[in-house]
Amino acid sequence: MDPIHQFNIHKIFTIGHIGNQEIAFTNSSAYMLLAVAVIGLLMLATSRNLVPGRLQSVAEISYEFVANTIRSTAGAEGMKFFPLIFSLFMFIAVSNMIGIIPYTFTVASHLIITAALALLVFFIVLVYGFWKNGLKFFKLFVPSGIPVFILPLVVFIEVFSFFLRPVSHSVRLFANMLAGHIALKVFASFVPLLAALGIAGYFGAVLPLGMVIALTALELLVAFLQAYVFTILTCIYINDAIHPGH
Repeated sequence: MDPIHQFNIHKIFTIGHIGNQEIAFTNSSAYMLLAVAVIGLLMLATSRNLVPGRLQSVAEISYEFVANTIRSTAGAEGMKFFPLIFSLFMFIAVSNMIGIIPYTFTVASHLIITAALALLVFFIVLVYGFWKNGLKFFKLFVPSGIPVFILPLVVFIEVFSFFLRPVSHSVRLFANMLAGHIALKVFASFVPLLAALGIAGYFGAVLPLGMVIALTALELLVAFLQAYVFTILTCIYINDAIHPGH
């Protein structure tokens, strides 16, 4: 009945040690590998038929969806980052969908996972921005048309918001998945509690059961939307590295 118990990390086996630190294969690692395996099977199992089957249709729709998102936000030059962005979108979407299945584990419900993905994007943007633009990358922090007397304040805000990107990028995904699964577990726990009261309890359990079904449908939508939001923010940040001028 504990809504937080579903987020516990359990060690499956020990891989090795680095000094006194144990390196373990956990349930989180297992579900990350499962998500990668599902994506790999989806991509490898598709054929190149002129009339696509179901798996091929899903793969092609996913490809075109991510490609169109990149072109609309970062332009044609942003397509060089397609492997990275497509991998992020598919990993987050598939792992979120797997996490909705009862008695599974939601990878994105742990901040360390979402923070690692957000920091990966942040450092890629930072390195590529300086590699492509040199010192002109600092144009990102100096908007055009700003009066000189408030320019220092605006630059400070721009720099501060830039370094806060990994925080907002990671916490948004983490918080949505965490809150949604807690709400699901809380309402689901009312069903057996009310059903244990007898015939009257069975009728009372209909309401929380209906809420669980509705929340599950909502979580399916949120699972996809959060993958999309993470992806489109990645595209926007990469666009800043490609075109740092405002």
